[in-house]
Amino acid sequence: MLTAVALLSVSATPRPQSWTPLFNGKNLDGWQVKIKGHDAGENAGDTFRVENGVIRVAYDRYDGPFNGRYGHLVYKDEFSHYRLRVEYRFVGDQAPGGPAWALRNSGVMLHGEPIASMTRDQEFPTSIEVQFLGGNGTDERATSNVCTPGTNIVIDGQLVTRHCTNSKSQTYHGDRWVTAEVEVCGSQRMTHLLEGQPVLTYTAPQLDDRDAHAKSLAAARGTVRLDRGTIALQSESHPVEFRTVELLVLTPTECGRR
Repeated sequence: MLTAVALLSVSATPRPQSWTPLFNGKNLDGWQVKIKGHDAGENAGDTFRVENGVIRVAYDRYDGPFNGRYGHLVYKDEFSHYRLRVEYRFVGDQAPGGPAWALRNSGVMLHGEPIASMTRDQEFPTSIEVQFLGGNGTDERATSNVCTPGTNIVIDGQLVTRHCTNSKSQTYHGDRWVTAEVEVCGSQRMTHLLEGQPVLTYTAPQLDDRDAHAKSLAAARGTVRLDRGTIALQSESHPVEFRTVELLVLTPTECGRR
């Protein structure tokens, strides 16, 4: 029989943490492509591919300029409370026809809508975007920012309706690998970390009822609050590689215990 002291010791022992790779390093099993102007599952221009153990987002097989063909690689499952770790780097030159703001620009979309609810010509899934930006070699440029396609967030008690908010990160120039993490606590809070250090926190992720598509999603869900959703990697016209995409499922009580 366990003594009271032993029981206390057992209950106070945290459960083992187990990271689950969402990318197996070999192929895109478990992921589905959605590119603007194409049906779900159509990997136009071989945009998303696996080479040398990484997910490559590339445009060398396009039949012309980028032309606004924003794409997303969406994981099959939805998640609520978790930590996500992604290693990324920007490489090469931007695709011809890519917009100036998309230079060394990509990201990961969280609490996203399923592919089934996206329209054929939809540019971005309604979601919370952790925006990855690479430096141009000269200017300061924060990364692990937050952008909100069809959504809003709360910072310091104030509803934020602007599209993007910068983190307090340093600038990462060149083609170096960067390790980004996000702790997602359902509909309560999200925290961005770079190289293990927090750089941005916000709360109450929610659908923006000023956006017609987001409003229809809210009506179907019965609430504007976002407590779970899909995870997707972005294609925005600059080649990028993802070496690690892994997830640690958390319980609600474990969220925030860093």
